[in-house]
Amino acid sequence: MFAVLSYVVFAYGKIDIPTAGGRSTAIHLANAIVVLAGWFLGPVYGGLSGAIGLSLADLMDPRYVASAPKTFLMKFLIGFIAGSLARKLKLAEKTQHKQVVAVSALCALAALGFNVIFDPIIGYLYKRYLLGLEPQLVAILQSWSAFSTAINAAACLVVSVLLYLALHKSFEKVFNR
Repeated sequence: MFAVLSYVVFAYGKIDIPTAGGRSTAIHLANAIVVLAGWFLGPVYGGLSGAIGLSLADLMDPRYVASAPKTFLMKFLIGFIAGSLARKLKLAEKTQHKQVVAVSALCALAALGFNVIFDPIIGYLYKRYLLGLEPQLVAILQSWSAFSTAINAAACLVVSVLLYLALHKSFEKVFNR
């Protein structure tokens, strides 16, 4: 379910930003779904669902197909970090509204903050050394990508916390039968 949801949110809800060399970057909320998957499914299954859903979205769009392997790694790590930290901080056991907000925001911040820092680094290395793009082109692409990654992270942090607040009691009932 989370893989399909992350695919749909990216494939049909993104705002494409054309960049140099016929490539694109995008503003989207799909990472919020990956964070939720990590919280509800745990680190491994949450990470895999985000990685699968968003890698498939990349593979289905010619502008993003070359990014699919990097997407798989980065989305897995977002879900893994969000899920691991949520388990360590016992997010599912929090009952007071302030605690739920604080812990979910901290978990989302860690996972999405990781993405803001490492996506441009991994993206540079991937595009420069695996795809063999020229350093000047990679620098231009990465500057746009870093900008959209930061915007995505800020928006996804808010959206993931709001969605968790709306859904966590329903998910508790389903998973705690």
